[in-house]
Amino acid sequence: MQHQVDEAALVEKAKTDPKSFGLLYEEYVDRIYNYIYYRTGNHHDAEDLTAKVFIQALKHISRYVDRGAPFSAWLYRIAHNLVANWHRDRSRRKVVSLDQVAMMHSRDEPGPFERAARSERWDTLLAAIRRLPDDRQQLLILKFVERLPNAEIGDVMGRSEGAIKSLYHRTLVALRSDVKDQAND
Repeated sequence: MQHQVDEAALVEKAKTDPKSFGLLYEEYVDRIYNYIYYRTGNHHDAEDLTAKVFIQALKHISRYVDRGAPFSAWLYRIAHNLVANWHRDRSRRKVVSLDQVAMMHSRDEPGPFERAARSERWDTLLAAIRRLPDDRQQLLILKFVERLPNAEIGDVMGRSEGAIKSLYHRTLVALRSDVKDQAND
């Protein structure tokens, strides 16, 4: 949605008109699915949880209050809570499936030695990402997979833009240190 005003009007209309909610669903379903998929690493569970996000959003849209943040921030928070419950219920280790994203975006065709070296570096980075706390993994997904600006990431995570910038910096420093330590082992 191009204009915040259009989105706000559509959200208000969706409170009484299911067809308008359908337009919101169409606008955000792919983004919410991608976010959930990268948090669960499983297409089936991502589909189920995405459906639950929109069922919950539809059920509670009458209570939604526009506080100046994009509507998507509200959806991401619902998604985050459902994913957290999903992990807690299954006692699974969180998996960030960023490796598939990197492979999808690779356009050049390197030789076998380059592919092996790249794969090894990527595995080291993914392992370091998986060792990060949940909020830092979430930040990286919102930043690099969803490509959200810091202000919107702050809305999703319930933090100020400055806090997001600081967390992002600390996360990159921690990743760099972790990868360096792993290389020295």
